[in-house]
Amino acid sequence: MRGDDTSGSQHDWMDHDAGPVVRPYMMTGGRVRPAVGGFDLVAFVVAAVTSGDSRAESLQPEHRQILRLSQGPISVAEVASYLDLPLGVVRVLLADLLTADLIAMHEPSSAPSFPEDDILKAVVNGLRAL
Repeated sequence: MRGDDTSGSQHDWMDHDAGPVVRPYMMTGGRVRPAVGGFDLVAFVVAAVTSGDSRAESLQPEHRQILRLSQGPISVAEVASYLDLPLGVVRVLLADLLTADLIAMHEPSSAPSFPEDDILKAVVNGLRAL
């Protein structure tokens, strides 16, 4: 907080240059793990409601921002980046929205099985022949 504030209204939760300062644990109610889901970094989030939905009005500002961002598919990593919040906090906020059926998650498909050894050997032999 700046010492040159002459208005006489100095608050610990207000930074003159940055605005209100809220610790991440306050956004999550002290929770450090999501109640549901693991939320892979490359998983896509899509809002299940429009940003003007009445259920969104009672949410925290961060929840509403996530709903606005996720009107189209967006990855968990991008959400954390746009909100400028730690990934753990974003995962907890996403779990809140998922539990309330306000978002849908699309996890990346698991890696396909590896090719047969014969195919890999043929590729290696072909590369060596070059």
